[in-house]
Amino acid sequence: MEGTLFPSRPVLPIQTNRPIQPSPPVKFNATTLPPLPQNPSSFPIDSLLHHLLKISSPPNTPHNLKPLNPPHQTNDTFPSLHISADSTPKQLQFKKPTSVLVPSFEDKARTEDGLIDFLTIKGKMMLNSIVESPLDCVNEFCDSAKFELLEVDLISLLKALDLSGNWERALLVFEWILLNLNAESLKLDKQIIELMVRILGRESQHTIASKLFDVIPIEQYSLDVRAYTTVIHAYSRTGKYERAIDLFKKLMEMGLSPTLVTYNVMLDVYGKKGRSWNKILGLLDEMKSKGLEFDDFTCSTVISACGREGLLDEAKEFFAGLKSQGFVPGTVTYNSLLQVFGKAGVFMEALSILKEMEDNNCPPDAVTYNELVAAYVRAGFAEEGAYVLKTMTQKGTMPNAVTYTTVINAYGRAGKEEEALRLFNQMKETGCVPNVCTYNAVLAMLGKKSWPEDMIKVLCDMKSSGCAPNQITWNTMLAMCGDKGKHKYVNQVLREMKNCGFEPDRDTFNTLISAYGRCGSDIDAAQMHDEMIRAGFTPCISTYNALLNALARRGDWKAAESVIQDMKNKGFKPNETSYSLMTNCHAKGGNVRGIERIENEIYEGHIFPSWILLRTLVLANFKCRALRGMERAFQQLQINGYKPDLVLFNSMLSIYARKNMYDRANDMLHMIRENGLQPDLVTYNSLMDMYARKGECWKAEEILLSLQKSGGKPDLVSYNTVIKGFCRQGHMQEAIRILLEMTARGIRPCIFTYNTFVTGYSGRGMFSEVDEVISYMTQNNCKPNELTYKIVVDGYCKARKFEEAMDFLSKIKDIDNSFDDGYVERLSSRIRGNWEAFENLIMPTERLQELCSSMVQGFRHMMR
Repeated sequence: MEGTLFPSRPVLPIQTNRPIQPSPPVKFNATTLPPLPQNPSSFPIDSLLHHLLKISSPPNTPHNLKPLNPPHQTNDTFPSLHISADSTPKQLQFKKPTSVLVPSFEDKARTEDGLIDFLTIKGKMMLNSIVESPLDCVNEFCDSAKFELLEVDLISLLKALDLSGNWERALLVFEWILLNLNAESLKLDKQIIELMVRILGRESQHTIASKLFDVIPIEQYSLDVRAYTTVIHAYSRTGKYERAIDLFKKLMEMGLSPTLVTYNVMLDVYGKKGRSWNKILGLLDEMKSKGLEFDDFTCSTVISACGREGLLDEAKEFFAGLKSQGFVPGTVTYNSLLQVFGKAGVFMEALSILKEMEDNNCPPDAVTYNELVAAYVRAGFAEEGAYVLKTMTQKGTMPNAVTYTTVINAYGRAGKEEEALRLFNQMKETGCVPNVCTYNAVLAMLGKKSWPEDMIKVLCDMKSSGCAPNQITWNTMLAMCGDKGKHKYVNQVLREMKNCGFEPDRDTFNTLISAYGRCGSDIDAAQMHDEMIRAGFTPCISTYNALLNALARRGDWKAAESVIQDMKNKGFKPNETSYSLMTNCHAKGGNVRGIERIENEIYEGHIFPSWILLRTLVLANFKCRALRGMERAFQQLQINGYKPDLVLFNSMLSIYARKNMYDRANDMLHMIRENGLQPDLVTYNSLMDMYARKGECWKAEEILLSLQKSGGKPDLVSYNTVIKGFCRQGHMQEAIRILLEMTARGIRPCIFTYNTFVTGYSGRGMFSEVDEVISYMTQNNCKPNELTYKIVVDGYCKARKFEEAMDFLSKIKDIDNSFDDGYVERLSSRIRGNWEAFENLIMPTERLQELCSSMVQGFRHMMR
């Protein structure tokens, strides 16, 4: 009994013809059926955006800056730097500094210690006035006190603002200086620029720095190498890799000697840019020739670059070479190597790295455990990843927000939303404060499930905890809108995102390409790709994957293959996501041979058989109903030590049910329990479908009832499946009973529901009931489709009522005057073909009867 759904209960004989309780038959019309539940409300994007806007504050980013070459501005306003501040009225009367007041900034003690004693009296007066001014009024104050400001040492003033904790005001004063270059005999010098570089670098204001120094020709100011390194780092962090590389070359041309930090930053630039392994090797050789010793940051950066490109062999070779040269890896280096193999899903290699760390007495830190969790998750071991949380605590390392976020992500991808939310609440209960990445992960998970009410709760939680959304939050909202029929939502979110001061970065453009593609708007997707390049961002693997994602939605595998080829031609190495999307594209397009080509590359060792890829093969073959391909991929998952998730088990169970392989389906159900999983809604629906196909409609309903008793909520598929089972067996009143139960639970029937009833009635020659169903459909805003009419026509032909079929066909335009005339003509030809075939069959039969009658009469005559 282990293969049954309820192993503790005895198996009762199945009653395929259970006696039906006598009751007056229910007609399929509006007078006998109750009103249908209201259509589900449209996606509440306005409400979501309202809550997101309430907690969003503009990032500290300048925009629309014009190059200062020549350095002259005639306008008296400069584009806002969008520094977050409370809004205050602009009509203020500014006091010109007339006396030295006690500074009102918070760090009073530091001021009293004499940290700003280098300022003159006028300088201190000016400092006090600027600190007292609201952020959005600093520029106006500077205009009102222009002459006094010109008498102050501006470098000292900016330095004092920074020391007093007012770096934003220092930036705004610097903006004012840029506005007034030449006009007031002001000029920039290297000391001012280096000061601002240091301030922005220390505050991690990379976006501001990259945009600010795009318009200031800093190459002309002979800055020190530290300042140039900071700007290169800012360009790297904002995805402007070519700009970073150009600045590095100019730095070398100026005769400056890059430091170890400069080289490490450039290694990071090439690593993030991609297709630059040879450039990285060249930089390493250059560092050696200059006698610079690699540190942990050097090694981890190079290894991380390998991880982004999927260069597993190169990472291992580089790491082995380091150790052979006497380098002793630290925790940071081990963590980067752990990330490489964890990201690839090679969790056995990741475990061996962890063991090597322990053998070398290299203590793991929170990052180590985070990467271990990620390795488990990528191999399908979500529960094992969650158990690492307990292991960390036992070893004295408390899980941090990254650890929790990784497991929450894993649960979300495995379809275990309830577990993810439970862990999210547990995280807060233990005192670990969720960061914006955690909230983004939860929002992304809820967005995929279209649970807007829960998303609003999360946004309210963000507000109460003081966590402001970032660029990724908005990107998550854009990705959520990437679905058929939600094109206008993408535009709306993008517009509000820009209004909040968040300019699209490379990830945003990649998200937009994917979102518009999934909405079916190829023109907008292509436009985003062009805008991305115009904005100075170079396409990366994620960009190509976004294009593949768009093509996979419509199954255009020929175009997808050309994208893969273009990637390779431009030096990009397709990763597991690329091959997974390509496989899905073949599946959507029904190209089984394309799937088989990728299968062969994986099974022959040309592509690493990661958990993601083998899982994709199972699901892609399922879409194509290719049982052999499914079984092979499922077996390879187990051979490679991976753990199938519930989605894979459900897919295997479903294909066996559809192929009438009921013993194998029960084996899958048994394996679900063996792996510590619990059947979910999809499992129950597959079991209902299996029994409905077998003709055991009462057993299908029993599964439906057991789902409800277990606390599950049947969906439209559940009810449609049971209705299908009853209709196939001719129990139309039982089917209507299930329909009434479904609508009582607030679920509206769909076109599939109605077509199932049409099939049941027409198959039994009950054409007046068919007319009632079609009338009921149209009354409830569900137009019959081509399949509906084909089912009815075939029903008439099966009953040999060809004239009635033609009469029904003539009424289609009355039901739906927009219906395709060509399809009506094809249905008419179908009726005529069946009619002629029937007449051709009748004529020989009548002639045979005449011949037999003649032979009988002749035989009787002979007997006489």
